[in-house]
Amino acid sequence: MNYSISQLPERTQKPREQGFTMMMDKGLSLREVEDFLEVGAPYTDIVKLGWATSYVVPNLKRKVDAYRAAGIPVYLGGTLFEAFIIRNQFDDYRRLLDEFGLEYAEVSDGSIDLPHDRKCEFIKELSKSVKVLSEVGSKDAEKIIPPYKWISQMQSELDAGAIKVIGEAREGGNVGLFRSTGEVRSGLVEEILTKIPSERIIWEAPQKAQQVWFIKLLGANVNLGNISPNEVVSLETIRLGLRGDTFSDFLDMEAVDPMFRSSVKSGRPGTSMPRG
Repeated sequence: MNYSISQLPERTQKPREQGFTMMMDKGLSLREVEDFLEVGAPYTDIVKLGWATSYVVPNLKRKVDAYRAAGIPVYLGGTLFEAFIIRNQFDDYRRLLDEFGLEYAEVSDGSIDLPHDRKCEFIKELSKSVKVLSEVGSKDAEKIIPPYKWISQMQSELDAGAIKVIGEAREGGNVGLFRSTGEVRSGLVEEILTKIPSERIIWEAPQKAQQVWFIKLLGANVNLGNISPNEVVSLETIRLGLRGDTFSDFLDMEAVDPMFRSSVKSGRPGTSMPRG
């Protein structure tokens, strides 16, 4: 960091299991990737090449190599996995992962009706050679999945070999975990957390208000995904309590200047706001 400030929450260090930031690349040029890495690399743990953009974007290998050189693994969007599966091209998908030397793969069923036991078979098979992230939730805003089913599917997919499960929100943050307005389905999230450990979940949260909500609920080291390139640095300041949205959430009241104590509401250092 460029200078010292006290009373900041402790962030996990890369490579980390908690506090993940997954950036979503929706078609950046190679030059844009290089510009992003100059400022965003320290705060980015993994990059998803959104849906099937990897099929059409130029210089794909050079992009993957640029991220890899910065120590950031890349994976292909789950919709691409589904595009291969619906065409009966699973072996071709595996060859694609090998061709580009990808260490991660996403298994999802947000756009196709994939029997869950078959989805778990794909996870189990892929986990023999790569680290699998499995996505739970539908991209169809009209399809409401009850909490017990989210929990059951998440647990089954972790048991099948996924290293983390992803809570679906799409790039717009208006399905799955969220209502069409972008409002968090808070009851759903709370119920999921009664059974699935937070560190095993990446919550897709593309909107700033959604990021703030999860940080207030679960603290600075919550795993967040579908973050746009120009929001990665902003998100890090929110995690640290250095933006207005979380400004007082991590302050130690005993160390705050007495003149401000009566107007500041906070928890202990490194804690999140109370749930609710």
